[in-house]
Amino acid sequence: MLEIIPAIDLIGGECVRLLRGDYSQKTVYSKDPVAIAQKWQDLGAQRLHVVDLDGAKAGVPKNLPVVLEIVKRTSLRVEMGGGLRDRDTIRSVMDAGVHYAILGTAALQNQLLLEGVASEYRERILVGIDARDGKVAVRGWLDVSEVTALDLIHLVNSLPIGGVIYTDIARDGAMVGPNVESLRTVADESRHPVTASGGVTTVADVRNIADLKHPKVVAAIIGKALYEQTIDLREAIRAAS
Repeated sequence: MLEIIPAIDLIGGECVRLLRGDYSQKTVYSKDPVAIAQKWQDLGAQRLHVVDLDGAKAGVPKNLPVVLEIVKRTSLRVEMGGGLRDRDTIRSVMDAGVHYAILGTAALQNQLLLEGVASEYRERILVGIDARDGKVAVRGWLDVSEVTALDLIHLVNSLPIGGVIYTDIARDGAMVGPNVESLRTVADESRHPVTASGGVTTVADVRNIADLKHPKVVAAIIGKALYEQTIDLREAIRAAS
């Protein structure tokens, strides 16, 4: 069964979506992210993907009060990324009730930190692998490294983490469907569970991922399609199961 995870991206305390990670192409969908989280829970979600886009750019969380209010006022298992780049910040987020911490920039640029928190929190640590033309992007996708997605997969394969989230940036927020072939390639190389992210627009897209029947592909994140209402969360959950 494929788990469907709705997404909330935060800028200035508001629920937004970007087009392909471009901060200049922002659409605000709600000024009340907590209400949005409660809505997704009511429609059947059990887990929520939250990204602090301000934090991803700044290097430290900027929307943590909103995230913690979501944790407090829902029973969703919240996974959070964006600005989690030192051990104290990760510890404070975990202690406050965030279930999973997503490391993206830090996973690539601070191997000692990644190894340390992986040892301490194990399956509660997720690595975000965000790829533009196959290369890993960092710092809120503002910079693209020379490291490939597969390089990073191989780097984290030996760590006791909970999984990886693979995003094809070219598909993210573009409403063009997921890159199923690159997802398959990443999953083939990963020893950890893989969550698909970027481009899921219709129920057919959910079925395409589910039809891979890949033992490592365990979940799919849906963002903009929910807000643009090209996909119904209940239908997506049914299709995934």
